[in-house]
Amino acid sequence: MDERQLRVLRELGELGSVTAVAEAMRVTPSAISQQLRLLQRSVPVPLTERDGRRLVLTSAGQALADAAIGVETALARARHTVDEFVDRPDGAVSVAAFHSAAAAFYPLLLRRLHVPGSPRLSLHDEDVAQDDFPPLTRHYDLVIAHRLDHAPAWPRTATATALLREPLDVALPADHPLAAKPRLTPRDVADQPWITVHDGFPLLATIDAIAAAAGQRLDIAHRVNEISVVAELVAVGGGVALMPRWTARPHPAVVLRPLDGVHALRHVDVLHRPERAARRAVRTVLTELSRAAESIRGGGGDAGDREADGQEADQRG
Repeated sequence: MDERQLRVLRELGELGSVTAVAEAMRVTPSAISQQLRLLQRSVPVPLTERDGRRLVLTSAGQALADAAIGVETALARARHTVDEFVDRPDGAVSVAAFHSAAAAFYPLLLRRLHVPGSPRLSLHDEDVAQDDFPPLTRHYDLVIAHRLDHAPAWPRTATATALLREPLDVALPADHPLAAKPRLTPRDVADQPWITVHDGFPLLATIDAIAAAAGQRLDIAHRVNEISVVAELVAVGGGVALMPRWTARPHPAVVLRPLDGVHALRHVDVLHRPERAARRAVRTVLTELSRAAESIRGGGGDAGDREADGQEADQRG
């Protein structure tokens, strides 16, 4: 039995005829009769009987119709509870991000959503291979993910909101001879030792593209996924590396130089399951992530953000 069938039974008890019930529910009498037949199949005793030309409820039917009032009341209460949950502005929202995005976006989110009535954030780091980002939407409301510009789009199981289309630059020690050049080519950097990510992570495909453009295999000296650790290794001469232009935290001993001849761009997107955005709190965080992306890309935000952006510009020359 379902809610609609129980309502039909209840209305029949109150209105006294199939025709009257059909008019009240704005359907055909045959549709009402079908609902009654379906309900009867789930009950071992007769619910209706003929009284002349009229169809009326049996004692069992009347008992079930009375119980239907409680069912409808409970369902209405449940719907109201769900509506409150969906529309609650300060609901809990879980967000996961890969490391460099977490470092760039999370402080902005926390600063902007600290006022009373804002969503309650639960922040997590998830450093996974590209294909493993969409499955994370099962466990988190929002997942900040990245993929290379020429990589396949995210699967349709996840809704993607674009945050950044971020250039990938070559990171060099500030005193490196190549740091004097305003732009670099694959041939410039092909003979350098490289620091790159582990297999399966998005940046690796661009490393392969640099090797192909230079016509030689690159010397992979170190494999480190954490961008801040990579910056420290670059700073002491451990090798060169690819670094995102906006989301990598500036390092005083590291400069970033654009790379010509290779399509070195990545998408930073926020993924979620479509039903998650039904909640007002989730939509609020999505809006703030888009605002944060504008700040990260354009050097806006508060004084601390502008100072960091200025330092980054100085490092690039």
